[in-house]
Amino acid sequence: MALELAQIHRLAHLARLHITEVEAADVSQKLNSIFGLIDQMQAVNTQGVSPTAHAQDLVLRLRPDVVTERDQRDHFQQNAPASEEGYYLVPKVIE
Repeated sequence: MALELAQIHRLAHLARLHITEVEAADVSQKLNSIFGLIDQMQAVNTQGVSPTAHAQDLVLRLRPDVVTERDQRDHFQQNAPASEEGYYLVPKVIE
């Protein structure tokens, strides 16, 4: 599928862009090369190839979701300027 200059100007008008003839010719050449690449990719036989989300078949190493540290909230809040019921109190920023 090749775009003509009239189609490029129409697309530019729809996008509210002002382009010159030289810019339209440049855009036409670039878009037509992109369409050529798409045509090449569509010509590849992908019958029997399953879709993948990633190029490599990776497996994440997951650790068990268990608590490994003891609760030190009260100890840490001793250094806080203000805390109440286990929460840190901060000055009001937005009124």
